[in-house]
Amino acid sequence: MPLPRRAGPRPATTPSNPHTQLDQQPDSGEQRELLAAAVFGLAGVEERPSAISVPGARALWLTEAGAGGPPDAFMVGTEFAHLHPGADQSLHMMLPPVLAEEAIEAGWAEQHPVARRGLIPPNAVMVYAPRDDAEREVVEGLVRASHAFARGEAT
Repeated sequence: MPLPRRAGPRPATTPSNPHTQLDQQPDSGEQRELLAAAVFGLAGVEERPSAISVPGARALWLTEAGAGGPPDAFMVGTEFAHLHPGADQSLHMMLPPVLAEEAIEAGWAEQHPVARRGLIPPNAVMVYAPRDDAEREVVEGLVRASHAFARGEAT
């Protein structure tokens, strides 16, 4: 099923590292906490500090035994996604390449600036912070797709 179009314009983001969403976050951290509760409960996922993001980022790591995806399913080690701390509330993740393109086209994501420079795989994306329950459901679906990609269940 195709992704629905995200409402409104894209949020403002920084053009380089740290890659940060600057506006359009929800008013509270409730959406982030609901999202975290869902995604950290995925099979084989361990919550650890990110090895590649800003301090305080909550990363999704797979156990070594569960990490059956291709190299471009991971940021570093078996980390395949992370949630940004503080006011940002966006996420970075590795999506299956076709889905990464679809998420960008539908307004849910943008390619990581380091990926645009060709230094990391092109399917490394920022997924914008969900502003409400409906957006959170779409973002959860993207994290689930990233998880399946990292487990080798989807390409």
